[in-house]
Amino acid sequence: MKPAPLKSARSKAAAAAAVTALALLASGCVGGGDEASAGGSSDCPWEPDESITSTVRIGYQKIPNGDVVVKDQKILESCAPNATITWSNFASGGDVVQAFGGKSLDIGLMGSSPATKALSAPLNLPVKVVWIHDVIGAAESLVVRDGAATDIAGLKGKTIATPFGSTAHFSLLQAITDAGEKATDYKLVNAEPEQIAPAWSRGDIDASWVWDPTLSELKKDKGTVILTSEDTAKAGKPTFDVGVASDEFIAGDADFLALWAKAQDYAIGQIADDPDKAAESVAVEVGVTTEEAKAQFDGFVYLSAEEQAGPDYLGGKLGTDLFATAQFLLTQDGIAAVGPESAYAEGVDPSAAEAAAQ
Repeated sequence: MKPAPLKSARSKAAAAAAVTALALLASGCVGGGDEASAGGSSDCPWEPDESITSTVRIGYQKIPNGDVVVKDQKILESCAPNATITWSNFASGGDVVQAFGGKSLDIGLMGSSPATKALSAPLNLPVKVVWIHDVIGAAESLVVRDGAATDIAGLKGKTIATPFGSTAHFSLLQAITDAGEKATDYKLVNAEPEQIAPAWSRGDIDASWVWDPTLSELKKDKGTVILTSEDTAKAGKPTFDVGVASDEFIAGDADFLALWAKAQDYAIGQIADDPDKAAESVAVEVGVTTEEAKAQFDGFVYLSAEEQAGPDYLGGKLGTDLFATAQFLLTQDGIAAVGPESAYAEGVDPSAAEAAAQ
């Protein structure tokens, strides 16, 4: 049975309008080294396909969704035993975009905002969105220190850290715009999640729009959430964590891509039907406790392959959402130009989700 949309946990936007450089935050972590799966089951949930011999480079992030469940439980490795699969960890979607630009990835997870940038000028990368890992809700939030403010206007003149180009950055800029404020009235600092918690502890920043596990760390250290990406979604600007594949890989390795989507759909079903088991894998991959991982599921909505292939998502509306994101990114100098709406529709390929839904 296909799972219904499930509220579950996390994820990444636009370019900055104003940047305050903090020396200790300036160095970004650029997408990381290859890592073997950390543990978990190694049995294929269905009959393995030994005919698939693809060599696949997958970029992932430490986000509590089905992607890390697939990685930890070695579903791809067990279901395509003759394929060669390399997983590489990245700190943010912007780094994944860079990797696609360097032709060093075949499939990668990024936020809908980085995906929009990849499809827009000046990059115009030959990639397509093929999966929605999650719809981001309260998993990405604006947290402030010691009651520094109760709304976005109260943070004017204060330092806010977020990973530039991420969905969190997009939501932050959208919230500022929706409040009738200007980004230039805020001190926006570009920092990866692993840099934000230490900066918070040192008192270098007043607030951050970020995701777990960093979000939970800040909340434990006198932080209060005042806005979430669920709020910006309700205001008409939803954000997603999406799976992107290169056009070359889509054309040449369709069998593996269909199996990959089937594995992702299986993981989403496990989050819905056996969250304890899914949380064990998330805990290993993300670096939190099992209970924390299970709690983080509530910050996302996970969609089955059948739902994704429909008109509200990959089968139609997602292209419209990406086009709207591009229009906003242009106002923030995040992209050089907005392409025709058809270009963003063509940047979405539902075929893998359709195959997984069968």
